[in-house]
Amino acid sequence: MSETITIKNFEATIEKPGIVVLDFWAEWCGPCKSFAPVFEAASTRHTDITWGKIDTEAEQELAGALQIRSIPTLMVFRDGILIFRESGALPGAALDEIVGKVKELDMEDVRKKIAEHEAAHARGECNHDH
Repeated sequence: MSETITIKNFEATIEKPGIVVLDFWAEWCGPCKSFAPVFEAASTRHTDITWGKIDTEAEQELAGALQIRSIPTLMVFRDGILIFRESGALPGAALDEIVGKVKELDMEDVRKKIAEHEAAHARGECNHDH
């Protein structure tokens, strides 16, 4: 079962320990409507995960801050770290595969790589766009 995410509860939601999967959508969006049952079905299969939906029409400020340019957009966080982001409606098997890969991550290794990357930035050694 998914919960409604707003600008008021976004930070608290993504900072939760564990995995948080967010679906950015709008009522007028055809692909969003077709993805909604896939998202809800995945939420019933993976009850150990927080599932949230963000209505980009109602939450324009949040969608803008996160640079949501097309919908549906899926974002997956683990322990407060953005792990995955992709636009477009996914089939259920692909969503399950993403969840499985995020569950398998060694978060200590992820945090180490982030720290190394941030240190490279501080030294002026990072030469890519992001």
